[in-house]
This record gives sequence, structure tokens and C-alpha cells, in this order.
Amino acid sequence: MGGLELGVIAAGHPRTTQAGADVLRQGGNAVDAALGAMLVSFACEPLLTGLGAGGYMLVAAPGEEPVLLDFFVEAPGRGADPARREELVPISVSFGDAIQVFNIGAASVGTFGVPAGICEAARRYGSVPLAELVRPAATLAREGVELNIQQAYVFEILADIVTATPEAAALFAPDGHVLGVGEQVRQPELADSLERLAAHGKGPFYSGDIADAIVEWVSGQGGTLTAQDLAAYEVASRKPVRVGYRGRDVLTNPPPSAGGILIAHALASLDQDPAPPDVRRIVAVMERTQAVRTPEFLEGLDDPQFVERFLARRAPAPPLGSTTHISVLDAQGWACSVTCSNGSCSGIVVPGTGVHLNNMLGEQDLNPLGFHRHPPGRRLPSMMAPTTVLRDSAPELVLGSAGSNRIRSAILQTIIRVIDEGLPASEAVEAPRIHYEDGVVYAEPGADTSAIESTDQPIARFRDRNLFFGGVQAVARDSSGALSGGGDPRRGGAAIVVESR
Repeated sequence: MGGLELGVIAAGHPRTTQAGADVLRQGGNAVDAALGAMLVSFACEPLLTGLGAGGYMLVAAPGEEPVLLDFFVEAPGRGADPARREELVPISVSFGDAIQVFNIGAASVGTFGVPAGICEAARRYGSVPLAELVRPAATLAREGVELNIQQAYVFEILADIVTATPEAAALFAPDGHVLGVGEQVRQPELADSLERLAAHGKGPFYSGDIADAIVEWVSGQGGTLTAQDLAAYEVASRKPVRVGYRGRDVLTNPPPSAGGILIAHALASLDQDPAPPDVRRIVAVMERTQAVRTPEFLEGLDDPQFVERFLARRAPAPPLGSTTHISVLDAQGWACSVTCSNGSCSGIVVPGTGVHLNNMLGEQDLNPLGFHRHPPGRRLPSMMAPTTVLRDSAPELVLGSAGSNRIRSAILQTIIRVIDEGLPASEAVEAPRIHYEDGVVYAEPGADTSAIESTDQPIARFRDRNLFFGGVQAVARDSSGALSGGGDPRRGGAAIVVESR
């Protein structure tokens, strides 16, 4: 017979999940568990996240207004000479049945936010000392983590990126070949930097010796990250977007991020029709959601009144449209949803720091109007959307996803399957997905596309389940109070319900 449930966590790697579960078992709250898991993910999922990345954390604490901590990547360039900027380096990445181009190199590096975000979340919500949370992560980074099948696949498809520089190759292809299943990835310099974070907070990364080393290395290779950019970086505290869906409140990422408001727009449209929506309705909403991501939409993300005006535009029903995530619920009613991303990673690893920097300035999805258009200090308009569904003001479902533009479709379909179809979190996460983009419906095996097969809609069918369709990590509390979770098998995810011993 099981003990008292202390919480539930879902994350993108079994060891990441276990680290957060250990924190819950030792009495930490949902934010403590998310931070512990997040730190371990740097060792276990090293190409997807890290100290050189950015992210968002949505916290819903009992009796408090929910808060979105924005520590995403900013456009750099304060005091830099644009004429000295090197060109972006395009790299084609194959997902087997789809190809996407990413751009890397020093010119792709934006101002990172993860060290600042960790420290701010720990200061505001943490009950476990940061040094205790860092210890398992530093140990794993120093001693090494064996690559599982899913992480080895990430290394494989990003092979041209991780071998683009000698520094990246030394970590991820140390013997002349990219590390594969069962081989150990060791990051001793990252372990040292994690211990610096625990001992001295964010200071070394934004105004100290680590910051100096990063700026010197990036600028020396034609990047635009400056000391002024790092010194000016601050975590932003924002009010989440709130939209009604099936009698619940869905909280998600507000502007200047783009993903949350697009998910809210899709849910508001679907809420006008009976549940559950069929695939034709879902595709139609996806199509319209993509269509509203215009230049005017992107410019409007900086307008404080934009959310209210945008969500008020209820579209009529159509005729018959390199990231990690961690979700946590605890027994005290705390909910924490945190998404971090290194993009597809830049290939730029700064010697002496172990910091592998993001390539957000080279991500087409974050720069749809053209590269290097954002002014210095502007937060990039990410698709990342940590999300919490409240029922009677209490967290019922906590989720988020990896997957670039596929984030919004993955989250949308998971919410539909839990709320409309009544599936447990694990089944909702594992169910086959579709995604609409640029006139094409992408479909996993088992996805029901019968309702659109008689139309002229092109369908690109994948032969296998694929991380192209995102990496949703979801946890839920049912009407009886029982906890459950689903870790996305597309990303090697895992979920653990933590019980007292």
C-alpha cells in the first residue's frame, strides 16, 4: 500500500525527473523540485538547455496571484559595432521526415537568462538552499552521464552543430565521433560553474569573471554580446495570460513571448464549440492561429493593452487550424511549470566556464521578420509557454513543451485530451499528434486524419513518433486529489509520483 502523495513531477530525462522527485521527498516545494530538476537537466540534456540558455517559469502558489518569471534570451548589442558582426552559419537538421534549418556561431548568441532566473526563483519561492539543489547536478556533470537513446538521437541530429567548433567537439565528440548510446558525456567545467552559482549567485555570470570570459570569447568570434548587455539583464515578473476553457482558467506565458497568447487564442476559439473538437476543427484553429502571427502581431507584443485586444478577436467558426520542460505539483497545492531552451545550441562553448551558449538570434521561429532586427535589450518572441490549468482556483493540469513552432500545437492537443476527452496525463502526452504549418498538416502514426483526407489539405505523414512534434511534460490532479504525470517518450521524458516512505 502506497504512502501519502507528496507531489508529482514530469521532465525530459529520467535522471532529471528523479532529481526533482528527491527534492519533493526531502520536503521541498514544487519550485524547489523544479529547480533541482532543472539544474540536473544541464548535465543530462546538455544540448537542449544549460547556463547559457533562457526560459520561463510559471508559479501558482496557494493563496497568491500566479506569477510568470521571464528569464528568456534578450537581443544583445549594447555598445557593439554591427559592422563587425560575423555571418550566421546555417545548419540543416533532419528529423527523418522533415528538415529544418538552424543558424549557429557567435553571431547567433543572445543574452542568456538562466543563471539569473534560477537565483530569482530560489530567492522568491525556494525553501531548500541552492547549494543543496546544485550538488547532484555538479556531481553528474563532473562524473558524467550515460547517453540514453533519446539524448543520443539529439546528439546525432545536431552532429554538425556539436562538431562546429573545437570546444564543442571536445565535449560532445571527444574521440573524433559524436557520442552515442551508452557513452558518457562529462562537463567538469560546467560543474565548477554550477558550484560558483551556488556559492556566489548570479554575479559571476553577469558582472564577474565568467561574464568577462564569455564576452571576450563571443566578441572575439564576431558576436555582439557585450558586458553592458549582461550587466543590464534582469528577470521580469509578469502577470500570466488567463483564458477560460470548459469552465476552467488556463494560465500561460504573456507577451512579449508569442506562444502563450497564441495558445490562448486557439483555446478561446475552440471553447465556442462542443467538446471534444474533431481533427478538422483543430487543424482549422491551428491554421488561423498561424495566420495571425503577422508583422503587426509581433510588433504589438510590446503594447501592454495588446493581450486584451487580441483575445477579444473571437474568430468565427470555419465552414464544414531544442528545449526542455519540467512540470511539478506538490501536496501543498503549489504548481510550477518551467521551460528552458538553448535553441538548437550555437556550438559556442566558452573555455574555462563549461557554458554552452544559445543560438536564439539564429532561430527562424524567433526571428520571423528577419535576423538581427530586434533592438538591444528586446526579449525575443518565443513559442515557449509553461501553462497551468486551474479548476475552482486549484491547479488541475500543469504542462509545457519543447519543439519550436510545434510547442503551441503540442500543448493545445494535450489540454484537449485531458480536459475534453478525460484522458490521464500519461495517455494524453503519448497520444499521436498533428501539427499545421505553411499549408501542410504533419501527422504522427495513429493520428486520425480521416476528417481532412477528403479535402485538398496536404498531409505529411511521419513513419514513427518523433521529437519534431514536441516534448510535453504534464502532471495532473484529478477530482479525488490523486496525482498523475506523463513524460513525453518523444524526448525520453519520465514522470514520478512521489510518496512518503
